[in-house]
Amino acid sequence: MATYLERLAARAAATGSVLCVGIDPDPGALPAGFSPDVAGVERFARLLVEASVPVATAFKPNVAFFEALGSAGVAALERVRAAIPAGIPVIADVKRGDIESTVARQAVALFDGLGVDAVTANPYLGLRALDAFVERDDRFAYVLCRTSNPGAGELQDLAVAAEPATGAPVEALHRRVARRIAESGLGARAGLVVGATAPAELASIRELVPGLAFLVPGVGAQGGDVEAVLASGRALVAPAGGRPGGGLLVNVSRGISAAASRTAEGGIVADPGQLLADAARVWASRLPVLS
Repeated sequence: MATYLERLAARAAATGSVLCVGIDPDPGALPAGFSPDVAGVERFARLLVEASVPVATAFKPNVAFFEALGSAGVAALERVRAAIPAGIPVIADVKRGDIESTVARQAVALFDGLGVDAVTANPYLGLRALDAFVERDDRFAYVLCRTSNPGAGELQDLAVAAEPATGAPVEALHRRVARRIAESGLGARAGLVVGATAPAELASIRELVPGLAFLVPGVGAQGGDVEAVLASGRALVAPAGGRPGGGLLVNVSRGISAAASRTAEGGIVADPGQLLADAARVWASRLPVLS
């Protein structure tokens, strides 16, 4: 079976884009005509998938938005995932990480039960605690490094001590996380989450780890710098470099989904599916695969 990075590169070559479409359906923010319940959430999420499929290089459902609706919401997520065509990578945004026995069950739930290709993972318990997420050649983990939320720097920018044994200098915690992933030899099965709202840090991390795949949230509604992401986001060397897209995925969630609530000129209610498709095409054109 092809590796995750191989499948991602094939899809990026097919779309000509590094767009990852986020699926974060908030019942309180659905367009008119969609009920604020499980049925409305599922209907909207499936419409978003259908409208974005022609240009999406990957989809990233935020699992919490479905879990918040109970078992019916989880069942809806399973159906939404099943509606995504084969060949398009699916990333479960769960930010999981725990002791080894717990992560092993999380991996089974997400990779085997839900059937996703990749997950977002929290390294706070140490890399060994993520073993179950990175032991399969055909699956992948995006490890939180420098995230896009406003308070990210509170812990992620803290200076950590030098490590004479490894040669690591005094550096920010997020740089130590990136360094650990690169030095672990896991680059074919693990990359980093690096936010577009911290362009200087993104460029610095890319310089430190030129071969790791990046999942970059924070453009669109969060106002991240698209040009900076395209300039620094692609991997330059193996394992993620040397492939279409350079292992880069740029996630857009509200920047696409919010388009369904717009009205046409004169206040006429437009087709939400068409609005979503138009927004996805615009973002795909803004996020091209660069050579």
